[in-house]
Amino acid sequence: MWSWVLHRITGVLTFFFLFVHVLDTALVRVSPDTYNEVIETYKTPLVNLLEVGLVGAVLFHALNGIRVMLVDFWEKGPKFQKPMLWTILAIWVVVMIPGAFFMMKRTVETLFGGN
Repeated sequence: MWSWVLHRITGVLTFFFLFVHVLDTALVRVSPDTYNEVIETYKTPLVNLLEVGLVGAVLFHALNGIRVMLVDFWEKGPKFQKPMLWTILAIWVVVMIPGAFFMMKRTVETLFGGN
């Protein structure tokens, strides 16, 4: 049940991100200066943390979507749905740990000093 709930939540979060992305990109045609100001606000540590969350949500949604398709269309899918869930969670962790590290590296160096 939790994978179902997380799948819906990550889908809605991804939709809202795409909506905001289309709106802020449309600003370039209306007012390039406003667009540049908005883009500057995206370079903050908080937004960087939100970007990591977005990548995590999109990755989980994609992997769980593959699992849902296998459960629905593969005759042995329902039998293996729990092992597939643990597999996608393991893949998610393996991808997200280095991904989050490289995404947050510049922000951490800016906040706490570094090379």
